[in-house]
Amino acid sequence: MAKSSVLGYPRIGADREWKKALEAFWAGKLEESEFHNQLQKIRLDHLRKQQEKGIDIIPVNDFSYYDHILDTATMFGIIPKRFSYEGGVVPLSVYYGIARGTKDATASEMTKWFNTNYHYIVPELDGAAPTITENRPLIAYREAKEKLGIEGRPVIVGPLTFLKLSKGYDVSETDVWLKRLLPLYVQILQELAFEGVQWVQIDEPILVTKLSEDDRKRLKTIYDTFAAKAPNLNIMLQTYFESVENYSDIVQLPVKGIGLDFVHGLSGNISSIKTYGFPEDKVLGAGVIDGRGIWKASLREKLVLLKELAGVVTTDKLIVQSSCSLLHVPVTVKNEAKLLPELKNALAFADEKLDEIALLAKAVSSGEATITDELEKSERVLQSLKQSDERNRNDVQQAVATIGAQSPVRSLPFAERHTAQQKKWQLPLFPTTTIGSFPQSVEVRKARQSWRKGEWNNEQYADFIREQIDIWIKHQEEIGLDVLVHGEFERTDMVEFFGEKLAGFAFTQYGWVQSYGSRCVKPPIIFGDVAFEEAMTVEETKYAQTKTDRPVKGMLTGPITIMNWSFVREDITREQIAYQLAYALRQEVEALEQAGIGMIQVDEPAVREGLPLKEEDQAEYLEWAVKAFRMTTCTVQDTTQIHTHMCYCEFHDMIDSIEAMDADVISIETSRSHGELIHSFELNTYKLGIGLGVYDIHSPRVPQVEEMTSMIERALRVLDPNLFWINPDCGLKTRGVEETVDSLRNMVKATQIAREKHTLTV
Repeated sequence: MAKSSVLGYPRIGADREWKKALEAFWAGKLEESEFHNQLQKIRLDHLRKQQEKGIDIIPVNDFSYYDHILDTATMFGIIPKRFSYEGGVVPLSVYYGIARGTKDATASEMTKWFNTNYHYIVPELDGAAPTITENRPLIAYREAKEKLGIEGRPVIVGPLTFLKLSKGYDVSETDVWLKRLLPLYVQILQELAFEGVQWVQIDEPILVTKLSEDDRKRLKTIYDTFAAKAPNLNIMLQTYFESVENYSDIVQLPVKGIGLDFVHGLSGNISSIKTYGFPEDKVLGAGVIDGRGIWKASLREKLVLLKELAGVVTTDKLIVQSSCSLLHVPVTVKNEAKLLPELKNALAFADEKLDEIALLAKAVSSGEATITDELEKSERVLQSLKQSDERNRNDVQQAVATIGAQSPVRSLPFAERHTAQQKKWQLPLFPTTTIGSFPQSVEVRKARQSWRKGEWNNEQYADFIREQIDIWIKHQEEIGLDVLVHGEFERTDMVEFFGEKLAGFAFTQYGWVQSYGSRCVKPPIIFGDVAFEEAMTVEETKYAQTKTDRPVKGMLTGPITIMNWSFVREDITREQIAYQLAYALRQEVEALEQAGIGMIQVDEPAVREGLPLKEEDQAEYLEWAVKAFRMTTCTVQDTTQIHTHMCYCEFHDMIDSIEAMDADVISIETSRSHGELIHSFELNTYKLGIGLGVYDIHSPRVPQVEEMTSMIERALRVLDPNLFWINPDCGLKTRGVEETVDSLRNMVKATQIAREKHTLTV
């Protein structure tokens, strides 16, 4: 009999109960004991749901109080020294301090989890003395068994993945660190085996990336050690997000099961199986249901694939499962009452994917005839969406095909544009600005809610937004910023806002997913052809410009970010979707320019996260991603200054592509990584305008002038002072008013110090 499983379940709850509990605890509104009680209830409810839906193998220890990589680090006592940890079980004050920062200590770096929009906290190994603080997988296993009678499968991040995602050590020290960590992993596994645990899921997504020969040797050492030290424990070596590299070596590792992604890694993994086969003594975890996408599966197509795999392994050694954790999708479709029927019927969120997995396992075990009705329904709803008017707009398709065949370039090269722009704007050395958004206070959120409920009419809401703009234009002038923004008070989210105004998008009411910590986003759904309908940002930006003599930037989200932060259709390529978005946004850029806005920021924070995990696929992606950005911005006048913004990714391997985007100014995160990105510019000359974020906006602390001065000085050792801007890491929407004003005042003070020091040298 084939079994069913998932690799993880969303933490946040259908109504974001998890998020609400975290934020209440952080605000001091929830005692720690009650906080633990609330999170346990959420956790058990999620396990019970999987049990009731017939999932045979249920993961435990996939639940987190913030982030699963942070959990692994704290389980091993890997705590940065600045948090004054004294040993034992890590208290929540330290745990959340690492994630969010404290008054006296900066937060650890946060970056993207492979090519997803989930962020993890980067472990800092420097100075750490690893030890087991508590056996989290064992605690989770016991809870599920005692409370619900579930024989769960504990989930652990594998040693190689953990090491490769950590920082604070030289590559030459990798084996030293492996020797420190491996005994701790062994102890965790031995304690699980002693408890009677049958299976453990060890996640090694790093195996889908290119590994060095040394790393391949380390991998063998790790799993040889596990097999020798915990011989009675069945290990499911789990990979996801792509096809595995070095397949022939990996399937020979001494583990009892191997999990492969047959959605995003379909072609590569199938090719490897056809070439090398699959060991008869191992279980195959077949990730056939997309853990990252929201569309119903064609159950008939999935059964064809599963039948092919059943020819490789016997049915009793086949597990039907999600391609990755369901962390990346919303909880359930059932509460979505406002979607078009043909769209809603074609959607599958986490709970619906549980149903699909259970159905497929049933069909594999008992025959296709047992799910005939479900097979027919899945085909019917997908065909209905395919034939919809929204997916067949010839006007959009033809226009995009025409501009897509052109080469998008500005009329003058950057050096000449920079001269013209400087003559027009007369900006000082080291111009100061912000990334776009200002605090969205309770008052702002209430006003938006009143407007959406119809309690306020459009004019009342517009008046309120103008009042907020007035307040923050005045704040910015008093602080002394050089280039201002209107504050984005009318925007809920930098992607949702634009999607609501473009054709081809749909929006859920409860389709939340975790981005980082308690930050949940509700990605739009790009289900049809994207089209510009009317100006989206002109009114507020134009109004703000009337309130000041200083330049006000227009603020847009770029095509690649909108695409990567949305759930997208699967019937056309992502490149085609990007070009549709670029064409629509180009019309907005032109509308801003026609309204007299001469600085326009087109944010692309998500370009890097969309980079394919396979090196051989990356150049093609970057080529069309850069082209989409240039399609959006290439038609403006030479004196119109195009800005962009990127954050919270590793950018060192795409500096050339960033420069190829040909933005006049890029602002880019560097403070949370403690200035490490600057090293990339020590190795690569960057010839366009650039602002490296000088303080972390995700931390509630107000940065000191000295911290920012140090960051500025390090950057100026490798960047042209005449092209250098000063700004925060990211938008300020989530921060409080007082801390925002104080932080920006300190940033301007740091800028003034830098100007005094460098004015005579440039």
